Parts: sequence; structure tokens; C-alpha cells
Amino acid sequence: MKSPTAAAGLAADDARLIADFRERAWSELGLADNTLASYQRDLEGYARWLAARGLSLSSAGREQVQAYLGERSAGGYAARSNARLLSSLRHFHRLLVRLGRLDADPTLLVDAPKLPRNLPKALSEGEIENLLRAPPETPLGLRDRAMLELMYATGLRVSELVGLVAAQVNLRQGVLRVLGKGGKERLVPLGDEAAHWLTRYVGEARPVLLKGGRSEALFVSNRRAAMTRQMFWTLVKKHALAVGVSPQRISPHVLRHSFATHLLNHGADLRALQLMLGHSSLSTTQIYTLVAKEGLKRLHQKHHPRG
Repeated sequence: MKSPTAAAGLAADDARLIADFRERAWSELGLADNTLASYQRDLEGYARWLAARGLSLSSAGREQVQAYLGERSAGGYAARSNARLLSSLRHFHRLLVRLGRLDADPTLLVDAPKLPRNLPKALSEGEIENLLRAPPETPLGLRDRAMLELMYATGLRVSELVGLVAAQVNLRQGVLRVLGKGGKERLVPLGDEAAHWLTRYVGEARPVLLKGGRSEALFVSNRRAAMTRQMFWTLVKKHALAVGVSPQRISPHVLRHSFATHLLNHGADLRALQLMLGHSSLSTTQIYTLVAKEGLKRLHQKHHPRG
């Protein structure tokens, strides 16, 4: 776990509580560094708001939680942002109750903001085929093709894709050992096509990009550095534009969303999809059934004589 940085303007007790919460959340829940950093920012912002009113994290009640959320909403914060904040406060106050610093959790009776239902964006199977064929037959092109094929074949998160090391890939058995959110490990099948392009990349392109050097990262740049999320997003956008897919329909997770939607369209089991995606809850996976249904509706409207 990365060490949290000291935050200016916090009371000493509040700073200690936040640091203790972060340490316990890491050790007991195994939360990722990005999640912990997000919780810390949320709590620090709330603590400063309370301090301006002569209150602290351990003395605030339900009224303060509701007032803070209300001010944020009035100030233009989106419902999704406030929902994430409330989740941070819930986790934090549960810890205070468990430590005996509070008698009751003030967030228990606070309703979460209603979120708009934003369905994940997925490309059609034809668009995916065009995207996968877009990279040229060059070392960088082979790397890009391998990354695109691998993400579409496995449904990896972008962070999981760029964080892969060679030891996580078993080409003989055709599986990936993926370390997901919270350090949870899962095995994901590669598929023959992705395995083919990954084999080509590792044998033909990766040594050229490394220029005699070494790297633990599976996917590297032409400067021998590990690929990043931003680099991957740049190459996805470049190849998508080359095959006529508009920027409005592209996101860093478009291949993951397309993977899930296309599997369901072809009859995949929802439980198996949950395991491959690394979702902790089946309800998170079920959003893709709505995407598949929307696609069937559009197909019916387009081709049925009474659509």
C-alpha cells in the first residue's frame, strides 16, 4: 500500500482517523490503492467542511451527512459522485462504530442518490472485426493487435491489461492469471485467435521494442517502458478512427463492454461471465443483459415488417 500524504487543514484527530481507516481498509478489505486514495480524498473534503462548522468526523451526525450531500448537489456535483462519496462515508463510519468511537452509524438512514441508468457502450461484431484488423504489420502494430485481441477475448479491465507480466500468461493451456480489484485472482481463457496474436507479439515484436533490454511488463512501448492506460486509450482511439468509428462511441472500456455483450448475445451463462469479468456481485454483470436486450429491440425495429 502506498503511504498516504499528509493533508493540510485537517484537525489532528480527524487526520489520525482517516489514516487509521485507510490502513485498516487496506489490510482487512484488500482494497486497491486507487480506491483507498479516492476514499481518503472524500473523507478529507468532508472533514474540512465539518471543521469550518466547528465539528469533527467523530462528532458529526446524520444531519451533517445530509447537509453536506445537499450542498454538493446544489453546487453541481453529479449524483454518481455523491453516491461514491456516501459509500466512502458509510465504510468510514462503520469503522468508527466498530472501534467504539461512535454509538451508531449516521449514514444508515441516509438515502443514496438516484443514479441514471447508463448502459455500457458496445460496438457491433462487425465494427470489432474492423478494429482488430486496423493495426499494421509492424512491431508496434503487432503489439496493438495483440492488446486489442486480448482485451476483446478476455474482457480484462484496462488496468489489468497494461499491468500484465509474462508470468501471468500460459499460452500452452490458453489461460491468463489475472490480478483484479482488491488483489483477487481469476483465471480467464484466452481463445485461439488472441493466443495466436499474443504468440506473434512475444516472438516477433516485443524483442524489437525492447531493443535488447528487459522488462517485466508484457506490453511495452518503443521506449522499452510499460504501457499505460493513457497509451492504450490513445491507440484504441487511433485505430477506431481509422476504421470509421466516431470518438463519441469509444471509451477505454469499449472492448470489455463488447466482450460481455457479444458473449451474452451468443448464449453465455451470466454466472460464467461474472467470473470472467471479475465482478464481485452478479448484479453488476446483469447490466449487460439490458445492453443485449436493447440490441435485440433495435434489430427487431429495423428488420421486422411491424417493427
